[in-house]
Amino acid sequence: MDYITPEDKARLEEQLRECNRMRKVLSERIGTARALGDLKENADYHAAKEDQGMNEAKIRQLQARLASAVVADNGDMPKDVVFVGATVKLRDVESDSEELYKLVGETSGDFSDSYIEVTPTSPMGEALMKSRVGEVVKVSLRRGEKRYEIVEIVS
Repeated sequence: MDYITPEDKARLEEQLRECNRMRKVLSERIGTARALGDLKENADYHAAKEDQGMNEAKIRQLQARLASAVVADNGDMPKDVVFVGATVKLRDVESDSEELYKLVGETSGDFSDSYIEVTPTSPMGEALMKSRVGEVVKVSLRRGEKRYEIVEIVS
């Protein structure tokens, strides 16, 4: 099951709208390139057809993702349970250092935030999902197993 936040859903829907808008643009590019003549050696035509194929694949991928996704409603969850959309303060049991992690449906790629984004399918996300404040979770990483105490759910 693919859990996403309401913000993730809105972003995916906007991407789908943009891809649907691109259909007309790409169709016009193909028509313009076709009008230039010989299609065998028409680079503009082949590039436009390739772009159209990639756009259609992206549309299918976004539609499938939206159809199978479950939008997380944190209003129904107890306040001490970690779920998609929660920002959690974790304490590394070994080093005693603390860091913020946010459980997201899909990473934004923005590294300027004060927290680290993790998805429910990542090792950290799997360990955090449905855990509670005060619990110690084990995370299997490439470098070995790490243990983190859930200090608090920030938001």
